[in-house]
Amino acid sequence: MTDRPMVVTGAGGFIGGHLVADLRQQGHAVRAVDNKPLHEWYQVFHDVENVVADLSLKEPCAAVCRGADQVYQLAADMGGMGFIEHNKALCMLSVLTNTHMLQAALQAGVRRFFYASSACVYNADKQRSEAVVPLKEEDAYPAMPEDGYGWEKLFSERMCRHFREDFGLTTRVARFHNVYGPHGTWDGGREKAPAAICRKVIEAQANGSNTITIWGTGQQTRSFMYIDDCIRGTQAIMASDIEEPINLGSSELVTINQLVDIVERIAGVGLERRYDPTAPRGVNGRNSDNTKIRALLGWEPSTPLADGLRRTYQWIADQFAAKHPGEAVSARMAG
Repeated sequence: MTDRPMVVTGAGGFIGGHLVADLRQQGHAVRAVDNKPLHEWYQVFHDVENVVADLSLKEPCAAVCRGADQVYQLAADMGGMGFIEHNKALCMLSVLTNTHMLQAALQAGVRRFFYASSACVYNADKQRSEAVVPLKEEDAYPAMPEDGYGWEKLFSERMCRHFREDFGLTTRVARFHNVYGPHGTWDGGREKAPAAICRKVIEAQANGSNTITIWGTGQQTRSFMYIDDCIRGTQAIMASDIEEPINLGSSELVTINQLVDIVERIAGVGLERRYDPTAPRGVNGRNSDNTKIRALLGWEPSTPLADGLRRTYQWIADQFAAKHPGEAVSARMAG
């Protein structure tokens, strides 16, 4: 184990916070970086080096990479589908952070560089049906990714490849599929589907409406990966010899309606469902083909969705109660 720090950018966010927690638990020196003030980070550990810096600028990137052993580049301006569809330019601007971090890592002699890509890079034509065929890594081309966010991710994947091929920087790229869990965004517009559904079920109990609004038809299909699997897979990919982008996601496919079913069972309630066909809904179907990660790592994300959602629901219920102390949530936490 080296004394040189591991840099985690986006450390104040959901995945970054969990990654910092795991690396420090292993005894690594960690330099945690985010542009948000420290009090806004989801998880803060005072025995690591915490840095508040704007990584869209070149100079801070050089500073945080100086003396580092490895870089986990998770920093990005992103959120759930509601945010992505309405903030395409902001999502594209993350390319500044990725460019400057790659340059800084190269100049600092960083040993390995991990880039967190997304399933949003995949060709939209292969995601038109709810009965989706699981997406293989080669399905990103010919390119037709999610507009804005997906194009930025695909472009940054190519930058990682060419920094590796042309400059010798060891880069690793994982395509995250819908990560969820505690200690992440659960309200405010940037939350993703699992957190949003948990919050809506909690709100329906607290306000007595017993109704839930679902974006789209509810028949859209997705797979959702629990944060613990994401953190394990991220570090395994970083340490591996896998040079091309690889899927990191669960292959447990559910409809959004089934996602709501699971959360209702956890809460011990049944709600009236209302559907909003005008709301952002993303592609009709998306699932991860895990053939490659099973073959190369002998492992794949395997936390059952119901188990991960139970932990996530309880955490969000606690956050909601702290934010709205006068609104009781009578969740039975069934099953």
